[in-house]
Amino acid sequence: MTLRALDRAEELLTATLLAAMTLLTFIQVVLRDLFESGLVWGLEATVYMFGWLVLLGISGVVRTDGHIAVDILTKHLGPSARKAAALLATGLCLLYTGLMLAASWTLVARLQAFGSLAHDLPLPRWVLLLSLPIGFALLGLRLIQATVGIVRGTRPVSGHGHTPTGLDTERQ
Repeated sequence: MTLRALDRAEELLTATLLAAMTLLTFIQVVLRDLFESGLVWGLEATVYMFGWLVLLGISGVVRTDGHIAVDILTKHLGPSARKAAALLATGLCLLYTGLMLAASWTLVARLQAFGSLAHDLPLPRWVLLLSLPIGFALLGLRLIQATVGIVRGTRPVSGHGHTPTGLDTERQ
């Protein structure tokens, strides 16, 4: 799978999850308010879908450079020092992501060995929690892409003079 196909799959899955969560929540409200019933598994399914959505969203935001950046200190640095600060920040994020990937992989393996089932969904819990290692692996890939872009100079150093809207220009 090429990176472009992965980008597209990530966007499609994110949109599908958001649409499914919205539809399921709407159905639950209608069933509850009009028929005084509901889907027993609806809330749990929504929670797991939300977990997938958050983890896919994090990697998507890193891929599109859409995250928040605090530049109170780095805006006073020169270009090479800003680049070094960005690489340090990305390196720390990669370290955190690696730790979370290892821990989530261990969790999924233990749940699989234990045979734990979800409360209301007829699925093994480890299948539903694959969002964790998959999401962190995808985030790791996106952070590596960002690091390569920063090193090559093809990716702006976020929050450090990169203002797509121009809203932070100084007043005269």
